[in-house]
Amino acid sequence: MTLADILDPLQQPLVTALGTPVSWTEVLGFGSGALCVWLVARQHLANWPIGIANNLFFILLFTQSGLYADAGLQIVFISLAAYGWWTWTHGGGPGSSVLPVRSTSRTEWTWLLAAGAVGTLGLTLLLSRATDSTVPFWDALTTSLSLMATYGQCRKRVESWWLWIAADLVYIPLYAYKELYLTSLLYAGFLALCLIGLRDWRRDLVPHHRADRAVAA
Repeated sequence: MTLADILDPLQQPLVTALGTPVSWTEVLGFGSGALCVWLVARQHLANWPIGIANNLFFILLFTQSGLYADAGLQIVFISLAAYGWWTWTHGGGPGSSVLPVRSTSRTEWTWLLAAGAVGTLGLTLLLSRATDSTVPFWDALTTSLSLMATYGQCRKRVESWWLWIAADLVYIPLYAYKELYLTSLLYAGFLALCLIGLRDWRRDLVPHHRADRAVAA
């Protein structure tokens, strides 16, 4: 039995939505993705292994749809998930096993914005010249925003939710344009979960700042 024999059933249509076949890959990506974002909002450690499973489903889905940057992005996400998993359990510092929610520093913003701009430009040129992508800029932009947001998620930076919100606002119409309607709906759900995550993480950010001021005093 070859790898193709194993993967082929996942690529077969399960249902038809709005006249478009929806594969097992898209359905499983929908379910695992929604669960992952909900767990992140709850700051639950299980979000990392669930997220890795979601990345594997999306590698298949995006490759089939010609969203090559998004497919490659999933490989990077798997590496970042391993890093985030370790950081959430070991990044709290001496005497603490829990990584606290913090704000993104000015230095981090400078590096993130510079890397995002360079990444978007570089990926747009690469996709335009080396692939048959019909949406090179938008594919590159969402890739860069997602990487920036994932870094913040790994470090529990509250502003990572704003980056995810920006990415989702592009992803929703992009996937609809590619006739990935279920995935587009999933990202609409992601957007709602991001707003909940932002609210919850901001709530946890307040006592942390108060604690910092108390120590400084």
